[in-house]
Amino acid sequence: MRPVVLVVEDEPLQRLMAVDLVEDAGFDVVDVAGAVEAVRVLESRPDIRVVFTDIDMPGGLSGMQFAATVRDRWPPIELIIVSGKRLLRSDELPARGVFFTKPYKKHEITAVMRRMVG
Repeated sequence: MRPVVLVVEDEPLQRLMAVDLVEDAGFDVVDVAGAVEAVRVLESRPDIRVVFTDIDMPGGLSGMQFAATVRDRWPPIELIIVSGKRLLRSDELPARGVFFTKPYKKHEITAVMRRMVG
């Protein structure tokens, strides 16, 4: 069974590119447009191993709030956080969270995802 990655991205083209990256890396993917929907998915899908989320999202729950929620409620899930608008310092990230700026390099994200799932 292939590891499952949850992609959370409000921009449709960016979400499609992230889904392609995850699938090309050999993972199964579930994708949603926002953090609130992502929480619902996590509540119903215990097979998700990695969350790949943008931090700049509308809808009441920012990507950083969502990442903190994931870390609090689902500690084993790994976090990849991306942004095209902000830079994050390591002390701003949840435990074990990895940050990339957009545009990110596909091979770097792929390497991190593979390391995360062991």
